[in-house]
Amino acid sequence: MNIRDVIRSDKVDFTGIESSYFLLGLLSAFENRFQAFADGMMKEISWKQFFAVICINLCKDKPTVKELAEIMGSSHQNVKQILLKLEKKGFVKITADENDRRKQRIELTEYCLEFCQKNNAVAEKIMEKMFGGVSEEQMRTTIQTIVKIEDNLKEIKL
Repeated sequence: MNIRDVIRSDKVDFTGIESSYFLLGLLSAFENRFQAFADGMMKEISWKQFFAVICINLCKDKPTVKELAEIMGSSHQNVKQILLKLEKKGFVKITADENDRRKQRIELTEYCLEFCQKNNAVAEKIMEKMFGGVSEEQMRTTIQTIVKIEDNLKEIKL
């Protein structure tokens, strides 16, 4: 069942729910559905593993585990587990930092780069279909909204 079907369903009543609660639930449900879809598309690695690859690739220099965790918005421990699985599959290489042996640096392997190149056309088609009918303005507004919500989240002190 997709999100639109859930909204229209007689099994759930969204009457009276505040927009902010609805949006948060919508984002969470979408993340789950997208992860299931992406996991089904890529046979070699999971979506979370591929997201780590994307984030590593965006870094100007080889990131540390801590830096990658911050970029991904995840814990050091979770990212370390993802990286160990990627390393075992030959997608990343984890090495000690030259200046501080306590830090571990991550780099993508040639095998990983070939995997990305091989799957690029399929990924582009999926992105094109997934964002079909979504204007650039809608995209910018959504990005700005999520960034603002996260900024507000960082300010909350309990």
